[in-house]
Amino acid sequence: MLRAFGLGTALFGFWLALSGHYTPLILSFGVGSCILVVYLSLRMDVVDHEGVPYHVVWRLFGYVPWLLKEIFIANFQVAMIILDPKLPISPRMVLFHGSQHTDLGRAVYANSITLTPGTITTGVEGNEFQIHALRAADLETDEEQQMDVMCTWVERGRAGPNAR
Repeated sequence: MLRAFGLGTALFGFWLALSGHYTPLILSFGVGSCILVVYLSLRMDVVDHEGVPYHVVWRLFGYVPWLLKEIFIANFQVAMIILDPKLPISPRMVLFHGSQHTDLGRAVYANSITLTPGTITTGVEGNEFQIHALRAADLETDEEQQMDVMCTWVERGRAGPNAR
């Protein structure tokens, strides 16, 4: 029941931040819609440890700045490739093995790869991630391994945010 209350509170806070309207009628619509969503979530039996992952929230405060830094670096690298008159690309499809144990961890890892410019996750089967990279040289660095470690840290709290 605590997870359901937390889900409702988080939904209402998000709704309130996006709405920007604070009249009693609009607020009651927001409360009603959040109660309906929580009720439907309880009926669908998705309010559990993985469906409402409050255990990862604090680790996200360490992961998101790291991911934003990686996105910025990759943006710069892709911009340099595009601006180069020779357009030095060598696209590759590779398989990476992830160390995540839950669907949440695999989703975080696959989406983190896709958010980083120059790479995209094209398929996931178990712990195998099929990744398309803009340059073969990008695959020779340990970026994907470091991202795997960080995503595992978010998922389970192991290894630590600065581990390689």
